[in-house]
Formats: sequence, C-alpha cells, structure tokens
Amino acid sequence: MNPWINAQVLEIKKWTKNLFSLFLKASISNFQAGQFTKLALCETNKIKKIQRAYSFVNAPSNKNLEIYITRIPNGKLSNLLYNLKTGDNVFIKKNAFGFFVLKEIPNCETLWMFATGTAIGPYCSILQEGQDIERFKNIVLLHAVRYTNELVYLPLMKKLCEKYDGKLRIQTIISREKNNNSLLGRIPFLIKNRVIEKKIGLEINCKNSHVMLCGNPSMVKETYLLLNQERNMTKHLRKRKGNITMENYW
Repeated sequence: MNPWINAQVLEIKKWTKNLFSLFLKASISNFQAGQFTKLALCETNKIKKIQRAYSFVNAPSNKNLEIYITRIPNGKLSNLLYNLKTGDNVFIKKNAFGFFVLKEIPNCETLWMFATGTAIGPYCSILQEGQDIERFKNIVLLHAVRYTNELVYLPLMKKLCEKYDGKLRIQTIISREKNNNSLLGRIPFLIKNRVIEKKIGLEINCKNSHVMLCGNPSMVKETYLLLNQERNMTKHLRKRKGNITMENYW
C-alpha cells in the first residue's frame, strides 16, 4: 500500500515562465537517489485527484524535498503547482518509485549520464548523495536544453564537478541557439558524429561504458537505437547485463 500524504510548500522558485522548482516538507519514507514520486491536487470543487510523476532533485539525506517541473501549456496539474504559494499543501506519495538508481548499474569504467530538460533531476539527486560512486573511474553528466536560460541547475552541476575533483565532467548542450560554453545540436546527432566524445576526451563503447538516458522519449529512443546499432550496446536488464539504462520523461 502506498498512501497519499500531505506535503507543505516551503518555497517555489520560478526560473522561467515554464520552469519551476517546488521545495516541500513531508513525512515520506526513505527513498533511493534517482527515484521518483507522484504529486497530486484536486481541481476546484472536484474530489478526483490530478496526479503526475516527478523525480526528486534533492539527495535522500536532505529532508527538504525538491522537485523540478516543466509547466505545460493547458496542463492541468503543472499550472496548479506553478501557482501554489508558500504554506500551501499538495498530496505526495508516501513511498517512492523506480529503478533508475546506481545500485542497478553494473560496474564500468565510464558512466555517461544524459538528460534533457527537467530530467537532470535524478542525476542531481544521485550525485549530491554520492553513494556508490567509487565504482566508476569517470562520470560524465550531460544536460541538453533548448535555450541557455533553461540551464537553471548549471551552478549546482559546477559545484558537483568541484566536489568530485576530476572524476565528474559536465557538458551542456543547447539545440536552438549558440552558446560558447555549450555544444550545439541534439544528443543523437552529437553522439553519431562523435562530437561529445571529442569534447570530453572519452569514448562511448560497449567495453568500458554504461549510458544512462533520461528525458524526452524521442531522445531516449533515438539514442538507444543509435548506440545499439552503431556501438553494439544493449539495454541493461537484471537478468541480462547490458550497457544502457533508460527512463522516459513525459
């Protein structure tokens, strides 16, 4: 059983007109870095809950919960969440969900973390917690967005890079405008043409790499097919080890 409980809004940061972070306080069960929860609200004068899944950005050891959300045009829940105020309540699931966690990732030399948009959240949680990281010689965190002003977690990414003192490398990718500090284009194209690997100085291959894909379903699917067909990398399953772990963000 996984009941709904109340979460109190501590703060809401509105980064852009469509991107915001909710900071919540709630007596949830312990969760693993990389997992997600569900939030819900009731429409005005209605009993039925509107619910959606969202990943934790905060480390499990941080009891102030942080959720990074895209405000969807005409989206029922995201607009209600965007308009919450400090002190308001929202429903949250007591127990977390998901297997996009490090203990499900096999040992490898280089762990690649690819994210689009708000899917940077699970990686922020994993890297802030810092558990089970020593198994990997290199970790590469790549965050792809459309515009520069959507890189709202870049300061945190830079702090994490300093924290890991050479083990972690970060790279931002922008698809719709040029930025001297970011690569330009879409993730599948940049992998296919080895632009990312040349920039980072490491190779993505089936011998020493594991790739985590999280974000837009089309990116996840395209990147998986590319790595499968051109790099001989396979989906990782508990019953059969592979090189790719995936999670879609709708």
